[in-house]
Amino acid sequence: MTDLQTSADPATTSPGAADTRRLLDIVRRLAGELRPNAQEVGTLGIDHSLERDFGLDSLARAELLTRIEHDYGTRVDEKALMAAETPRDLLRLTRQAHSPAVGNAAQEFTTAGSQGAARSAAANRPPDSALTLTELIDWHATSHGELAYATIAGSGDLSYRALRTGALAVAAGLVRLGLVPGDRLALMLPTGPDFFRVFFGALYAGCIPVPLYPPARLSQIEDHMRRSAGILANAEAAILVTVPAAKPLLHLLRAHCASLRQILTPGGITETGGAVPPIARRSDDIAFLQYTSGSTGNPKGVVLTHANLLANLRAMERASRVAAEDVFVSWLPLYHDMGLIGACMGSLLVGFRLVLMSPTDFLARPASWLWTIHRHRGTLSAAPNFAYELCASKLHEQDLAGLDLSTWRVAYNGAEPVSPDTIEKFSARFARYGLDPSAMTPVYGLAESSVGLAFPPAGRGPRIDQIDREALARRGIARSPAQSGRGSLRLVSSGLPLPGHQIRIADPAGRELPERTLGHIEFRGPSATSGYFHNPEASAGLFDSAWLKTGDMGYIAAGELYLTGRLKDIIIRAGRHLFPQELEEAISQLPGVRRGGVAVFPASDARSATERLVVLAETREEEESARRGIRAEIGHLAVDLIGMPVDEIILVPPRTVLKTSSGKLRRAACRALYESGNIHGTARAPWRQLLRLAVSGAGIRFTRLWQQAGGWLWGIWAWTVFALFAVPSALLVVILPGHGLRRQVARGGARLALALTGLSPTTEGLAGLDRAAPAIIVANHSSYTDVILLTAALPARFTFVAKQELLQSAVLAILLRRLGCAFVERFDAARGVEDTSAVERRVLAGESFVFFPEGTFRREPGLMAFRLGAFVCAARAHVPLIPVTLTGTRSLLRDGRWWPSYGPLTVVAGKPCLASGDDWQALLQLRDAARQDIRARLQEPDATT
Repeated sequence: MTDLQTSADPATTSPGAADTRRLLDIVRRLAGELRPNAQEVGTLGIDHSLERDFGLDSLARAELLTRIEHDYGTRVDEKALMAAETPRDLLRLTRQAHSPAVGNAAQEFTTAGSQGAARSAAANRPPDSALTLTELIDWHATSHGELAYATIAGSGDLSYRALRTGALAVAAGLVRLGLVPGDRLALMLPTGPDFFRVFFGALYAGCIPVPLYPPARLSQIEDHMRRSAGILANAEAAILVTVPAAKPLLHLLRAHCASLRQILTPGGITETGGAVPPIARRSDDIAFLQYTSGSTGNPKGVVLTHANLLANLRAMERASRVAAEDVFVSWLPLYHDMGLIGACMGSLLVGFRLVLMSPTDFLARPASWLWTIHRHRGTLSAAPNFAYELCASKLHEQDLAGLDLSTWRVAYNGAEPVSPDTIEKFSARFARYGLDPSAMTPVYGLAESSVGLAFPPAGRGPRIDQIDREALARRGIARSPAQSGRGSLRLVSSGLPLPGHQIRIADPAGRELPERTLGHIEFRGPSATSGYFHNPEASAGLFDSAWLKTGDMGYIAAGELYLTGRLKDIIIRAGRHLFPQELEEAISQLPGVRRGGVAVFPASDARSATERLVVLAETREEEESARRGIRAEIGHLAVDLIGMPVDEIILVPPRTVLKTSSGKLRRAACRALYESGNIHGTARAPWRQLLRLAVSGAGIRFTRLWQQAGGWLWGIWAWTVFALFAVPSALLVVILPGHGLRRQVARGGARLALALTGLSPTTEGLAGLDRAAPAIIVANHSSYTDVILLTAALPARFTFVAKQELLQSAVLAILLRRLGCAFVERFDAARGVEDTSAVERRVLAGESFVFFPEGTFRREPGLMAFRLGAFVCAARAHVPLIPVTLTGTRSLLRDGRWWPSYGPLTVVAGKPCLASGDDWQALLQLRDAARQDIRARLQEPDATT
């Protein structure tokens, strides 16, 4: 075996580490003041970028210079500091005048990470230089090998050293069996040490593990075998590892998978012994294949690399503010991505303590989950919505006496639709056992994004949107209802895209839709899969250019994602979008209906060539009178909730409704069962459905087509208006004398263009801006159209502060200079200070400017960090600073798009602010006050958290 990776960042263990930490403390402290909500600042290291990662612009470096010189008691070369790229560059500067004492940082690190010590990020979190899962294991085994990686119910503690030793033994056995790097190894094992040894052993051998789930019950063994055979054949698995009891049964699979050489037990692999030859692993190597739940006809194995997984884990770590001090309690099965990736791989990355239960223990005794959190002082745990519903509705009070959930700070709820009723019931019931309601954290993810994609702000708690059901169904618009009641629908926010990821809503043609418009959810980011294993057809259907299709429907409001259902499950009747989950949930509440045993789906009627709406509901009732009552209640509910009756109601025995391994309804499989004639029901006359579709659907379809055509016509008109007015206005700006007259022309052209396109903005608070006294405006930046909007709305005495890069365009350079714009360098720190000073002198001379303190814009919503230039100028020139909030421009013309979308625009000016001085704290107070004013009106997330 090759030598292990070094157990710590060399910067913290080499001679001079104490001085490194000293300097990093100064830089981190300053960055923390600039971005108080940015959790990642504390984890940034000696080689991270001062500008990009720490967020220190040229003006912040001036303060950094003061602090370094004060702390070190020496003078530092100012030009060299301004040119420094990383804290390591700063360290070289300080060492020219200062020689720090050498401390034994390695010994301190080992002591902090010893068995029994409290876990901390400094001692238990691997460095970001680790690029693969095996590197994470190596680091933990070397740094604190005796520390428990996981406490497993029934098996005790599994230490990092035992995990690595067992995995290497499996790897040696696989090599002796003839497996080579890239071969696939399937494992069908329960939660326990063997699963981890085989899974990670496959990685050490260079193989690709494929987790499979064991059969849930014997009554569905045939269906399970067919599904497993399809996965094994698609993965071309060479070996299947399972428990001894299942080995004889699984031999039946060999006939369906030509590549399958052997079916072994974990002990049968390690018996071969031997050493593992050195096998290099890269970040872009496939870590494992995650097969998605669904039908067996076309199994889809999501390809996930080490880079995908680590990017996702780091993003979730930031979003949830997870730390090594946390304790993650999980009963989720290890063949499920939320259990395997989120909990088990998350522990390797972050270093938190992992406590694992068997899924069967939870299902048999749901209270055992809560008591495990109580005993281990768990802070993190995750489960699908059904688990929270089970605990909220089914547990007896005597089973909970003495329970303490006060340490539970993040209760992830995902993997299936999240019910607002469930989270409210669970929070209310367990509040008296110490649970903080803000712990409930609805999240959204999918295997194609490794596991996580959208998380709400940490500690915020759930957010529920109440919308008009009819408007969503008929027009695809998520608007507030006129009044609460039957006509309203409640949906739970899944939060914001994970850091570094983007989400958009698109129509079937791939065009991005504005906020609060129902459409297809698409995403992109470093966690995204490259496609499905050995399935080019499915892979081709996954991508929409650079975006990946989730297969889910939803909308975005205030930057947060709201799911309405799976695209394949949505029922379109008479031009309306119907979402089966709401009706299924309501039917499940009826007396006599088995909870969770309801499926609503559309099905083809061969006799009428139309689509029927079918309800499949499980019940134990056998008396015909009771069954008639259930059917009548279901019929009434359907009319109340979706505004129309269903075509067929079928009552079936328990365990008839098909589900996936993780408990999700398999509506497509239920539909296939119905259409094959294996579920019998009484058909209704088809002419009623045909008449309803013809009468009520025709008008809605025509309206939608007209709206789509109208959007294209408006876009053409908008570009025509721009072309007609841009060129004449630009020529007048070039030839007319004086900045004032040129700006009046630009303002008039912008106002006329907005009026002709119907985009005249709603304004507020601009009346006092006509005064001649100099002032500085700071505005949020969302789109190229921000400049046009502000040019039209503001008095002509205001001009813009622009980035130097715009001067690279000859045409723009001429126009901007003729309008008297100021230019600021963003990347050369020393030049940036000089440019800001030049703007300050112009303000002192009586000019007024508009700054975009974010410095740039992006397509996804969110207010970014503010640079300090505008606030320095306002403070030193003693002029008022006015925060201005722009809304609507991001949807009008998003970054990366050139086709505009019509929507309302607003310009709102806040109250002028005056700096209390020109020192560092006064600048920060002025910046924070302006940013808070804009943030409060913007209704977009805070992109710095």
